[in-house]
Amino acid sequence: MFTPVQKLTLERDGADWPNRASSRMVAAGGVDWHVQIMGDGPPLLLLHGTGASTHSWRDLAPLLAQQFHVIAPDLPGHGFSTSQGARTQSLPGMARAVAALLDTLGVTPAIAVGHSAGAAVAARLALDRASAPGRLIALNGALTPFEGAAGRLLPGLAKALFLNPFTPRYFAWSATPAAVKRLLDGTGSTLDARGVALYERLMRNASHVDGALTMMAHWDLHGLIRDLPQLRAALDLIVAENDRTVPPAGAWKLASRLPNAHVHSVPGLGHLAHEEAPALFARLIVDLAGPANA
Repeated sequence: MFTPVQKLTLERDGADWPNRASSRMVAAGGVDWHVQIMGDGPPLLLLHGTGASTHSWRDLAPLLAQQFHVIAPDLPGHGFSTSQGARTQSLPGMARAVAALLDTLGVTPAIAVGHSAGAAVAARLALDRASAPGRLIALNGALTPFEGAAGRLLPGLAKALFLNPFTPRYFAWSATPAAVKRLLDGTGSTLDARGVALYERLMRNASHVDGALTMMAHWDLHGLIRDLPQLRAALDLIVAENDRTVPPAGAWKLASRLPNAHVHSVPGLGHLAHEEAPALFARLIVDLAGPANA
């Protein structure tokens, strides 16, 4: 028998969390959400990627809050937000949960910014929601299935890891500082010591790991790629040329199929580019926001 995995809580584990003064807990869509809200102006939604949390926006969100009303949640099962298992960890389920959070907050974002898998959630939200954001900005967006052998093997591997009850505990146990740094370096990004320590804290929590694995095991982008041509919102694909997690070439291929999509390339940065150069990305987002930021 396992002892219950202890979920991260804002009260116990979040006293020194980045932008803690902007944090609140909100119940919506069957999830107890940790969400950070700051700034005034047009509403802007920030959605992090798999395995991350609001800490991913620690330096970027305050910069954007100078011109926007920023809403940044921990996705279900990540950080301090709870999960309802597959119901909130699949792509359509996560988009519905985010929609419920926005309804509870009484907010309709003018812009949605998503990093990696968070970009897929933002796109699914825009496709499924009547009052959708008018502009989507994908930061190294994971919007298409992996091609070739990776596309065939990775979904099955994620499901196998998810089904093994030992997996989250093993990953958490093995998340040493050196191992976490190697994992982050493998994305093509170089983070400062604070950034590495925050990822280490998350990865050492088996509940957070379980949330990320459950998301990966129930992730299917084939429906999204089928529906993306119906997207009415403008789509900006910002790609970092040193991204070793989501190949930048995929953005150019996707943009060739979508008349309202544009690619913006950033040299010298990796998959976590917005954490490496938050001021640069704040300027990019403000510039792309255009009339929405008037």
